[in-house]
Parts: sequence; C-alpha cells; structure tokens
Amino acid sequence: MPPPGTAADSDVLTALQRMGLLAAGEQPRIEPLAGGVSSDIVRVELAGGPVCVKRALPKLKVEADWQAPVERNRWEVAWMRTAAAVEPDAVPAVLGEDPQLGMFAMTFLDEKAYPVWKAQLRDGHIDPAFAGEVGVRIVRIHGATAGDEKVRAAFDTDHIFFPIRLEPYLIATGHAHPDLAVTLERLAQRTGAHHAALVHGDISPKNILCGPRGPVFLDAECAWYGDPAFDLAFCLNHMLLKCLWRPQWTTRYLACFEALSARYLDGVTWEPAGEIERRTAQLLPGLFLARVDGKSPAEYVTHEWQRAAVRRVARQFLLQPAQRLASIGSAWQEDAARWPRSDHD
Repeated sequence: MPPPGTAADSDVLTALQRMGLLAAGEQPRIEPLAGGVSSDIVRVELAGGPVCVKRALPKLKVEADWQAPVERNRWEVAWMRTAAAVEPDAVPAVLGEDPQLGMFAMTFLDEKAYPVWKAQLRDGHIDPAFAGEVGVRIVRIHGATAGDEKVRAAFDTDHIFFPIRLEPYLIATGHAHPDLAVTLERLAQRTGAHHAALVHGDISPKNILCGPRGPVFLDAECAWYGDPAFDLAFCLNHMLLKCLWRPQWTTRYLACFEALSARYLDGVTWEPAGEIERRTAQLLPGLFLARVDGKSPAEYVTHEWQRAAVRRVARQFLLQPAQRLASIGSAWQEDAARWPRSDHD
C-alpha cells in the first residue's frame, strides 16, 4: 500500500471501523507487509493486538497485463470460513470484512511462530512429513466439500478462475509454444469444466505457514468449486521448481513431492484415487511449463539451463501424458543429472 497517512490508510481505518474492530478515536500504526502479486496487505496495531488487513488489486503486480476481478475478495473470506469448519487450525480467523471497500481483516500470525514454508524450503528446512500434512489438510477440505451443491452454488466463480488461473498459466503458455497450444487449451477446458469440490487455487509454499499445529493456508483469492486436481498439481509444481532454486537439495524436495502426493491420494474418497492422480499428472506439466513461459514466471528460475530443463520435462509429458505422478518425479530426478554441477555445490 502507499506510504502511511495516504488515502489508502484512510480506507483501512474506515473498513476497520465498519467491521467494529476500531475503537472510537483510535489511531493505530499501519505497516505494509510483503505479499504476493495480487493484493495489498497491511498490519494494523489495534489496541486489542495486531490484525492483518487485505485488499485485492484489479491488476496483478507482474510484467504481463494480468487483470482479475476485485470481488474475488469475498470468495477468499468464504473459503477461509468453509475451510475452518473442516480444519480449524488450517486458516487464520476472519475477524471482519468490508465488501464495499473490498477489504477483510484476519488474525495476524507472527512469523516467529508461523514461518513461511517457502522460506523454510529455501533455507534447507525440508521436511517431507510437513509436506505430507499439507496433502492431508488439502484432501480433507476437498473431501468435506465434494458433491456439496450448496458449496458449489456459493463458489460459482468460473468467471474469476479463468482469468486468474487457466488463462495466464495454460492459455498464455500456449502462445509461447504454438505446437502445444491445442493441448494446453484442452487442459484448460477440461479443468474448467470439472466441478467436484472446493478448490483453493493457489496452494503454494509462499501461501502456507508452518504453524505449531500444522500447515496454515493463506491467499484463497482464487477459490472455486472445480477440479481438486488443480490444487494438488499446483502445489506439487512448486516441489519440482524448488529443485532449481537449491539443486543440492533436489532429493529432499522430491521426497516432499512424494510425501505430499501419497498422503493426499490416500485421503481421496469422492472418486477413485487413480482418476484424480491421472488428471493431476496431466495438468502438472502444463503448470510446470507456465512458470517459465506463462504470465507468472518463477522469480528464482533465472538461468537458461533452468528454463531449458523445465521445457524438456514439461514438453515430454505434454506430448506423452503420464498416468502416475511418480513418473514425473522420476523424470525430473533423471534430468537433474544433466544440470551444471557448480549449481549443486
């Protein structure tokens, strides 16, 4: 958000007042927080303790022209409340919302007690058991909402999910790979047409905190009643990408890949586990390729050899789709043998 004392701060105070969280005459300190590309986030020091306030942006903070409806904020709040009914420790508590200003407030979770999983993975704190718990909590939320017509009606957000997920990740990547454009478009269409459970839409290590009671999920702006394979593929994609960030820990990241997928698939009850695994395995290479050639490239994939490695493996499985996730993990581990050795030291 802009510097303190600006109109943006005034909006935050107005929203907090409407939520009943701001005492009369209170002038709290407002501190911008580092966030993702899609929202402004601040910490507000209220008399009763700090809270976090979030506001969705109409244009995402990326180089490409990536627009998204700001009303997605209401579905993020709804996802958090729905998830909390299933897994109370898996989300921060929602304290209030102001639909008019497109803001909501939630409990502030201090990084000392709730470190970001992405930072943990970067620094070598790579725990397959924690990755497995991520899979467990995701599948429980999916399972609890699968086939629920009320939840489906409440999260009828195809009009948001396409511009914020399917278009920038799959359709846009097809523009960079014309020979794969039809394949990627079919993946987008098939994913978008499958409505089975409540999907978070951005299960990424940057949106997961390592809480004392397990994983805590943030940033559900892409919440959608759709194909749960998207959440699984989206998170597994990051386990593959982290191998490029810290190649010396490739084996450990792939152990997280295996643990997350295994614990998730063990919990699938609404359809045969093999069916969702097949859809995940076929979607994953499209999302993988998108992180070098779509609208949201991974910021740590900076070398041409890294991009070439992603393209090799992703194209392989887009041209010859896999049925099992283990096939992709094994191929990626084999490809790692070709990477420059200096980057493994």
